[in-house]
Amino acid sequence: MSDRLSVRINSPEKFIWEGEAVSVSSVNNNGPFDILPLHANFITIIRNTPIRVNTGQEVKDFTFPNAIIYAHANAVSIYTNI
Repeated sequence: MSDRLSVRINSPEKFIWEGEAVSVSSVNNNGPFDILPLHANFITIIRNTPIRVNTGQEVKDFTFPNAIIYAHANAVSIYTNI
């Protein structure tokens, strides 16, 4: 059992960020959400809304015109500028 998420953010042009986090949060068309360790499989589209990655030591905010967030097996993949 892991208490961390593996997070990777990529755009078609370049790698943006990778690391471990205790949560990933944002807002989609249904409202705010948090992805925590052991989260159920999840996929959503984010538009011009901050994606907040909490590493446990700092909080990093990323905002993109469009992004897909995919959570599976304690890993969160964020595909930007799609």
